Amino acid sequence: MRALLILALAALPSGPASAQLRPFNCVGAERLETDIADLGFARGQARPRSLDGLADLVELAKAEPARNICVLGHAAAEEGGAQTAARLAAARAREVATELAKLGVERDRIRAEARTRGFAPRGPERRPGVRVVLMPEGNPS
Repeated sequence: MRALLILALAALPSGPASAQLRPFNCVGAERLETDIADLGFARGQARPRSLDGLADLVELAKAEPARNICVLGHAAAEEGGAQTAARLAAARAREVATELAKLGVERDRIRAEARTRGFAPRGPERRPGVRVVLMPEGNPS
């Protein structure tokens, strides 16, 4: 009986997913210097010390709903090897993206990405933390 139910459900036509992500990317976000918030993290921690820097950015994002948000997580070299740093950077970005959604920013406008030394061109190493960037309107996918 259970197998018949599963087959019947599988035969139903599937529609589009109800929560499609907006098509955009975060290429170049780390070079933007306006409409940003930097959040600090204790060494090895995935939760930010404070969310105080997000309030103004969230209000601006709510006022300009056509602009998307990139959440770029960073980890320092002394926080582990390449894989550990990448996981920590990703966890930090996810944590802040979740907080942005709790503060009222639509989740499909938020993209969380890990940015580590191994995946970036040479340049100054970012301190551990997260940079939240309100992208310009019309950001390409």
